[in-house]
Amino acid sequence: MALNPALQQSQIDIAIVGGGPQALTIATHLLQKRKDIGRKFLVFEGTGTWMSQWRERFAALEIPHLRSPAVHHPDPNPHALRGFAESRPDELFAPYDLPSTQLFADFCQDAIRRFGLEDKIVQAKVTRIIPPPQTESPYHKRFRVELQDGQLLSARRVVLATGTSKLQMPSWVGKIQTPYPKDRLCHSRNIDLRCFPAIQNSSERVLIVGGGLTAGHLAIGAMRRGAKVLLMARRQLQEKLFDAEPGWLGPKYLKGFWAETDWERRWELIQLARNGGSMTPAMMLRLRRAHREGQLALYERCQVVKAEWLGNCWRVGCDGGQVYECERIWLSTGTKFEVAAEPLLADVLDAYPTPMVNGLPVLDEHLRWPGCELFVMGGLAALQVGPVARNLYGARMGSERIVPALIKASVGLSRARSA
Repeated sequence: MALNPALQQSQIDIAIVGGGPQALTIATHLLQKRKDIGRKFLVFEGTGTWMSQWRERFAALEIPHLRSPAVHHPDPNPHALRGFAESRPDELFAPYDLPSTQLFADFCQDAIRRFGLEDKIVQAKVTRIIPPPQTESPYHKRFRVELQDGQLLSARRVVLATGTSKLQMPSWVGKIQTPYPKDRLCHSRNIDLRCFPAIQNSSERVLIVGGGLTAGHLAIGAMRRGAKVLLMARRQLQEKLFDAEPGWLGPKYLKGFWAETDWERRWELIQLARNGGSMTPAMMLRLRRAHREGQLALYERCQVVKAEWLGNCWRVGCDGGQVYECERIWLSTGTKFEVAAEPLLADVLDAYPTPMVNGLPVLDEHLRWPGCELFVMGGLAALQVGPVARNLYGARMGSERIVPALIKASVGLSRARSA
């Protein structure tokens, strides 16, 4: 079958799968350490555009600015975004100079231009990663990377940076017995506020289940369109600047985390550090104001246990015996990272089994899948990187582990060829 026109050859050294913040971060870090490595890697993204899915999700939820400070971004220079924003100081929000969504997107585009990454991304969705047999010699081992159109190419090393996760659905959803319109119960990942330009009936009620920042954005978006919002959380809403304490970005907490040899204990520390969803102080201020003004009803320490579609609205029963009615239910119940949610790892897991801890793989210190040259970024690497593995700073931490291994292998291969 003819090779994708964007590919110059069917064999490459490094294949990076994914085109979001994690992939962009490792690409810039690779080039910062070794400029000539640019000719050795390609990035595979179904849309063919850097950061496209990130931009789409932020636009769908109408997120005005990031939760991460300006020093967290894909460029190796932590001060690069602040320098880029010198002429746009009004797009850095307190506290800690949180960049606006547009500023961050423009900065990433500038980084793509500066590092010459425009032509490194290939419009091709990877559908399968087939690892080399264990019996092959190290210098001949190659992955077979299958694209959606059926084309095959081979790569010596693969970096998985897709950020794929599994939707966390409450158990009561699967127990709903009455048929209902699918657009009346949606997970936040499948909600696009732009599809609701205005709710014609101002009495329409939207129940949002969840206590994280995404729930807050959904609530603001629904109220902006005239809906009456019921925000329900299983515990009291948590107010935090960041989704994990800043101590998890450095040795304050990570030193002990990395010294822990019990992988189960590491997983427990990750759960404790993230501690479910939380709201920023600014978001809580807006929600409390809306509550006082009667636009928003807050139900804390309240869990849905059953729901019934009555033909034109939902009747929802809670664990305390309360019953509420609404026209829509939006689930902001988060996602979970686990190997089973990433189909691209199925063949790798079969050929190179590795221990799992609640769905997370035990990788080596370079975030390499034991036994082969597959490197994993994002939430799936949390057991090594820590609680912020899925975040922008986690992408930097992951890159700092993976890049030395990629460069060492690349230099070793070049020397072997010249010998």
